Amino acid sequence: MSPARAPLSILVVDDELRSLETLKRTLDEHFTVFTANSADEGMAVMHNELVQIVVSDQRMPGTSGVAFLRAVRDQWPDTVRLILSGYTEAEDIITGINEAGIWQYLLKPWHPDQLLLTLQNAGELWRLQQENQRLTLELRTHPDSLALRVVGLRQQAKTLAGFDKLLRTPDSPLNAVCTLAQRIAGHDLSVLITGESGTGKELLARAIHYASARAEQPFVVENCGAMPDTLLESELFGHKRGAFTGATDSHIGLFQQADGGTLFLDEIGETSPAFQVKLLRALQEGEIRPLGSPRPVAVDVRLIAATNRNLETEVASGRFREDLYYRVAGITLYLPALRERTQDIALIVSDLLKKSPLIGRSLSSEAMNLLNHHSWPGNVRELQNEIRRAMAISDGAVLGPELLSPRLLRAAQAQGSGGATEETTEASSDETSSQLKHHLERIEAQLIKESMLRHKGNKTHVAEELGLTRVGLRMKLMRFGLDH
Repeated sequence: MSPARAPLSILVVDDELRSLETLKRTLDEHFTVFTANSADEGMAVMHNELVQIVVSDQRMPGTSGVAFLRAVRDQWPDTVRLILSGYTEAEDIITGINEAGIWQYLLKPWHPDQLLLTLQNAGELWRLQQENQRLTLELRTHPDSLALRVVGLRQQAKTLAGFDKLLRTPDSPLNAVCTLAQRIAGHDLSVLITGESGTGKELLARAIHYASARAEQPFVVENCGAMPDTLLESELFGHKRGAFTGATDSHIGLFQQADGGTLFLDEIGETSPAFQVKLLRALQEGEIRPLGSPRPVAVDVRLIAATNRNLETEVASGRFREDLYYRVAGITLYLPALRERTQDIALIVSDLLKKSPLIGRSLSSEAMNLLNHHSWPGNVRELQNEIRRAMAISDGAVLGPELLSPRLLRAAQAQGSGGATEETTEASSDETSSQLKHHLERIEAQLIKESMLRHKGNKTHVAEELGLTRVGLRMKLMRFGLDH
């Protein structure tokens, strides 16, 4: 078994301490996180630690985020730099991005899932940069081996992005989706993938690309919901040097980078009607015009788009252009939510446990029962986080329900309580619900006991940690016999 990749290091700089703490909590499970509440503190961290990704608030006392990231770029050019801000003046944004080499612009208020996805993509960008440097060195020292190296990387990409990576059982509703996707992969149709966040839309898009005739060409990804129109236009279509204030270098857009291959546009439903006109023209004409360029550039890309919105409803309401909808929806694939394919949960869990550094780990029947009864609003991504969390906080061979997140346990308890009072429930279901309620109460008592010990009996702190009122906590302490 190959060793798991070490988490990348990320530096977050923000002068608001509460915002800084929230960002750290959100990112801690996925990165090694360093924090600083000023540009000066951030530079000190950069000098003392190995940091791959830097996220900075723009508006801070003294040195602004752009000025700080410009200094970071000068000394550590390999770092991936991002700005976090609540304002969207296009010229200031573009100027800052060009001056500081900022890779992405994150808007406040940020959503945890969107933030994590963006930073995980930033981590992949950093790794790709390192791989590019290694390939460049190899080309200089051993030019004959480069062709074999490229072929090997392509084969590895195909192996890691096949339809078998969408884990499913023989009776899963996901099978019909994958069968249809495999049938149309070889045809140059545009594809629209719909479904809730976390269902694996990008994974399906990659599988389609690597099963197509374009598999030897690039697969390029952009999240349309992560930036304002002006930046999205520059990112997709590119710009020429001097096209606007701060454009000190020319930028090749993603359409050109994907030429001959596949362009995956995630969250296409988030684009504005004004930008949709420009995107439609590019798709219809098969050419784009970089900002500041006197002539268009021909491109040959297959478009795969994804959205968690109902685009037909968006078209009816006038928020999405009907002509663009028919252009991107050559064929539509719907990815079912995890609650619609609960038979796949055990298989996904088993696959995650196999990747654990500790061999032979398993999930207890109580824990699996809780997973099977959860509604999974975050879908497969939420399930993955639950299992990875359990594996991280325990060295035991069997992972029990007490290792699941308090949020999942509270949701399961609420669901179990509702099911127990439903008069039309079958007798066997009543028994299952009663057993589930008993297990949840035992787990809840243990969580409260551990929190009381952790906070040395401070009920205010315990209530805050568990999301309870002081009265609610007192009632539970009495109920479980813990109010000594």
